[in-house]
Amino acid sequence: MDAIDVGWLSILPPVIAIVLALITKEVISSLIVGIFSGTLIYAFSTGGGIVKATDVTLTLMGEKLGDNTSIILFLGFLGALVAVITMAGGSRAYGEWAGNKIKTKKGAQLGTSLLGTLIFIDDYFNCLTIGTVMRPVIDKHHISRAKLAYIIDATAAPICIIAPISSWAASVISQMNGLEVNGQALNGMETFMATIPYNLYAILTLIMVVVLCVTNIEFGPMAKFEEEARNNKGNLSVGMDQEGGDEFARMKISSKGSVFDLIIPIAALIIFAILSMLYIGGYFEGGMTLAEGFGNTDAGIALAIAGFGALVVAFILFVPRQILDFKEFMEGITIGVKSMVGAFIILTLAWTISGVCRDLLGTGEFVGELVRQSHMPAALIPAIVFLVAGALAFAMGTSWGTFGILIPIVTMVCGSVAPELVTAALAATLAGAVFGDHCSPISDTTILSSTGAGCKHIDHVSSQIPYTLVVAACCFVGYLIAGFTANVWLTLGSSIALLGIILAILSRRNKK
Repeated sequence: MDAIDVGWLSILPPVIAIVLALITKEVISSLIVGIFSGTLIYAFSTGGGIVKATDVTLTLMGEKLGDNTSIILFLGFLGALVAVITMAGGSRAYGEWAGNKIKTKKGAQLGTSLLGTLIFIDDYFNCLTIGTVMRPVIDKHHISRAKLAYIIDATAAPICIIAPISSWAASVISQMNGLEVNGQALNGMETFMATIPYNLYAILTLIMVVVLCVTNIEFGPMAKFEEEARNNKGNLSVGMDQEGGDEFARMKISSKGSVFDLIIPIAALIIFAILSMLYIGGYFEGGMTLAEGFGNTDAGIALAIAGFGALVVAFILFVPRQILDFKEFMEGITIGVKSMVGAFIILTLAWTISGVCRDLLGTGEFVGELVRQSHMPAALIPAIVFLVAGALAFAMGTSWGTFGILIPIVTMVCGSVAPELVTAALAATLAGAVFGDHCSPISDTTILSSTGAGCKHIDHVSSQIPYTLVVAACCFVGYLIAGFTANVWLTLGSSIALLGIILAILSRRNKK
């Protein structure tokens, strides 16, 4: 199937998907309608009808799913690994260890954020694990559940979106892979790695969490919740109004697990991923540098190998020691794979609508030409993309859906107008999506964070938004600098400096 020129009709599929997502707050049906609208336009423009549109839709979906089978395998292995680690009691053991070792409020908050940084492979695993194991430690030191929910949320998506070995990275890499800029196909892994220092929201949020843990700067509704926590000695659970309808929350947890049952499988995943990427990239055959080895790799296959290897390590670690028996281990695999079904669906639809826009209708070329004719300064693109991605993710409540809609469009527009800003604009897409996801009351990670923390959902949302807005304002300025300089270190340095100034001002006000 060759792309055709249908003019302004080429922008209808993403526009329809976006508008429906804003109206319905439901991304899957919105993407399906957007996809079918695009294939209808293609079918009618090439002399076909509804039957041809259906055929094109299913054919394209099958091709995209086939091209990305390794990513689906990795996510399945990852979900299984997360489930068996949880069942083995590794996360619970960390919580008990932390409770015995941590003696101060500052230490309790830093210990929570450290665990959030350690569990970077999946945000669901992150949210549910940290909340479960750290609630007793947080309560002991009279820290509000709203603060716990913020720390959980602020170390879940931000760490996952800059960790090359995570479910989020797998999703983004698969969507970037093969997109063209100036006639050259992007390497998904290389492009993702290049976006990391430009991903201002993730980096600044992690910095802010550490600063807040160390200094206890409080403002907005969070200050009120912290004051209540200090006064209500012990009764800190201000209304767990979530049902926690997640299979992870209902799993039987072993009492035999140790901290190493959490650390060893994750370490195995990291080591296997690095070795697999270098192996697939041909590094061990000689004649290339480490960077070239990573650049030549197929991240999907390498991550799938790593996920399977880590699962084997978990089996050897848990079953012979009778932490889990064979049946329980296999049940954990089933639960883990089931937990990834939503990700499978969204990814498949995201790949398909990207194919509709890129392979059938040439949406990127059309929008790029419009931007060129509008004479809008190309330097504004990263900042504008950050705002658009934030607004879309806030409205839809999903980062992944936002990636699926915007990544191909942003790549094609920048490729036509300002190729030197492709990396910054893609990073702005990822950063804006995480920002909007953080603010959104309907986001799954926001809901899971409040659930895991045992905090009223509305309390978590209201207390977190002022913190996210401070970081987002610094990011917006940073992306303006990125657009005009295309210098990643000047962009990152100025953003961090601006955040430092704002936090210093807030700290002074706190002391007054």
